[in-house]
Amino acid sequence: MQGVEASKKNSHLFFSFLLLLSFHLTLSLANKKAISKDQPCKHMVLYLHDIIFNGTNVANATSAQIAGSKPPLGDFFFGKFVVFNDLITGDHHLLSPAIARAQGFFFYNMKTDYNAWFAYTLVFNSTEYKGTINIMGADLIMMETRDLSVVGGTGDFFMTRGIATLRTDTFENIDYFRLKMDIKLYECY
Repeated sequence: MQGVEASKKNSHLFFSFLLLLSFHLTLSLANKKAISKDQPCKHMVLYLHDIIFNGTNVANATSAQIAGSKPPLGDFFFGKFVVFNDLITGDHHLLSPAIARAQGFFFYNMKTDYNAWFAYTLVFNSTEYKGTINIMGADLIMMETRDLSVVGGTGDFFMTRGIATLRTDTFENIDYFRLKMDIKLYECY
């Protein structure tokens, strides 16, 4: 008799466990958002303005070379390492209101062509957005457009992922350049 009751108790526990497991799986699947490369959950077009320190523009410079070979190793800045705290605007005008700052670094890593590797954070502190977006990847400068990975974020962009497509919008010698960033986020929480 005790064996039958123990068996009933064990099967009751087993079915309770299965019920809890199926409830958990149902909730997990219900909260899972479908990701479509054709439909980002958030889309922004921003402009990064980089003013390179040239020895005389201390007040206006937003980036500076902190390492690199002297003389340079070849014609493509190989080994040059730059840190930056660049202005981000919603249009191509340098004097437009700031939406964010791009804080990070890049270094030139090819001897045969212009190529840089970027890692930076867009730090938002505006009425529209609060938080950060982290971006990194290879910038094949001579290509018309380049895709860098959005690898995370905080605040309004908590744990986001996506693609930042860069396009050189303008450059003036080696003192200033502006990048158009077409940012498409595919994971938004």
